[in-house]
Amino acid sequence: MNGWTWEWNPSEAYVAQGLPTGVVAEVERLAVELAALGHDAIKVGRPEDREGGLREFDILSGRGFFSFLAVPRHEAIYICSITWYE
Repeated sequence: MNGWTWEWNPSEAYVAQGLPTGVVAEVERLAVELAALGHDAIKVGRPEDREGGLREFDILSGRGFFSFLAVPRHEAIYICSITWYE
């Protein structure tokens, strides 16, 4: 285990408000997986041509995506927004 964690930024109520429970559960599942990657999470998702910064990752076969920050100095993944196409 690498010690990385994940959190909502600024809060779950703000980021996940009004979304279906299944969508939130999938984002939480993927956040755990990103935290397990540790420092390598800075390379996951879009944009593909550089590391770090705000990243995007598709969910549920392209029916939406979420944005996250991987912050090595905090050893944390921050889920910043979720976009869901109904």
